[in-house]
Amino acid sequence: MDRRKITSALLALAGSVGPLSVRAQRADASPRIGVLLLTSLATAKPSLDGFRSSLRELGLVDGRNIHLEVLSAEGNADRLPELAAQLVARKVDIIVAGGGNASTIAARNVTQTIPIIMTLSINAVEAGLVQSLARPGGNVTGMTAPLDLGLKQIQLLKELLPALSRLVVLVRHDQLSPAELQGATMAVQALLGLTPQFVEVRSPQDLQRALAAIRTARAEAMIVSGDPLLYQQREQIVAFARAAKIADMTPAPDMIDAGALLYYGPHPQELYRGVARFIDRILKGAKPADLPVEQPTLFELAINLGTAK
Repeated sequence: MDRRKITSALLALAGSVGPLSVRAQRADASPRIGVLLLTSLATAKPSLDGFRSSLRELGLVDGRNIHLEVLSAEGNADRLPELAAQLVARKVDIIVAGGGNASTIAARNVTQTIPIIMTLSINAVEAGLVQSLARPGGNVTGMTAPLDLGLKQIQLLKELLPALSRLVVLVRHDQLSPAELQGATMAVQALLGLTPQFVEVRSPQDLQRALAAIRTARAEAMIVSGDPLLYQQREQIVAFARAAKIADMTPAPDMIDAGALLYYGPHPQELYRGVARFIDRILKGAKPADLPVEQPTLFELAINLGTAK
């Protein structure tokens, strides 16, 4: 298996479900920008000022020359298809997919013509969201995570726990193919000398069994993959990790506030700047098919000091 495929599999472990927030307000002739969120508006609220600031830097002001509409699934991924359809019914000019691959897929399933901007995609090519990063080829473009993000997360855990030997990765069932699981395992073994154990969750009802398996494995550290099913169960997962004294690396920065130990991923402010640039270029006539998918270069490390103690 080549290195790109191995690191691509690792990336799927690290998907961030970062928040993005805007305020709905009617504006007569302004272009309408719909935002489809997985996270709740309360969770996403801190991101509002940064996103608006990035738009204002480009001369785009909500209520003046653009109209921003937000629909939030409040953490329930099952609502994303319905909300995506609502945005299409409202005749928005652009859809910002603010819930990772899940919101992008929900939006693309209801429109192949309205431009869709990904705030942070995971394996966009492999997931079928774009034809290639250089030439997306359809109505989807935006931001994607770097291929080595998952490996860097594991390296940070190794730095925190130099004697780390029992690493567990919590993933949704079928999130990674058997070949991808093998590739991710091989990469970690080769580069860090660790053999990660993958624990799969099939449904919300299956979570307790999965957590019991992690406890039985006497895990010292755990990576929670970026997936809506696991994000919806974040409070239970974080509470389990704290009670079991497991160092957990989470896919969403808001999970740090809930008590998780570590978050490492793209800095939200840079993602918002990237999304704003795509909005500006599309409003000026560019086609998503011709706008290369971009990778962030600025990353954020967040540590919950209370949990660390």
